[in-house]
Amino acid sequence: MGIERDMGPGAKVLLLSNSTMHGENYLAYAEPHIKDFFKKCNVDRVLFIPYALNDMDGYAEVAKKAFLRMGIELDSIHTFSDPHWAAEKATGFFVGGGNTFLLLKRLYEADIMDIIRRRVLQNGIPYVGSSAGTNVATVSINTTNDMPIVQPPSFQAIGLVHFNINPHYVDPDLSSKHMGVRAS
Repeated sequence: MGIERDMGPGAKVLLLSNSTMHGENYLAYAEPHIKDFFKKCNVDRVLFIPYALNDMDGYAEVAKKAFLRMGIELDSIHTFSDPHWAAEKATGFFVGGGNTFLLLKRLYEADIMDIIRRRVLQNGIPYVGSSAGTNVATVSINTTNDMPIVQPPSFQAIGLVHFNINPHYVDPDLSSKHMGVRAS
């Protein structure tokens, strides 16, 4: 499930609700869309931002395998000594899921949000976000369902799109007595 939208002169953004469907491999359901998206943008190497999980090495290995199945090389930003340099040199971005609060806090700490915003919106560098990576592509993280496990300096996000998304929104089951839904 995703949204692909042209946000301006050359800007390309693909936003996914999740990275794993039950019973499938990481990104398997979205592989044709991601592969086609980056192919249209002539990108065969992507910078992965695994900041939404604590095990960034493990996360990068899972993502790298998925991208290799698509014929795309993947470098993880956490392996670079200078994240600014890595973000400035990236030919494409993939921001993975996990905890949105943790992701946003680490994006602020690395001080790369302005670089990503400029490179995507002004330079046409393609961006794919999944789950938390979709949340931070919006105006703010105010609609996330994630637990606030850390406190980012602000809830303001990258702003690649001019609206907020809740990639995990589920319509309430009015007949349910679970999660505070009032039964008649």
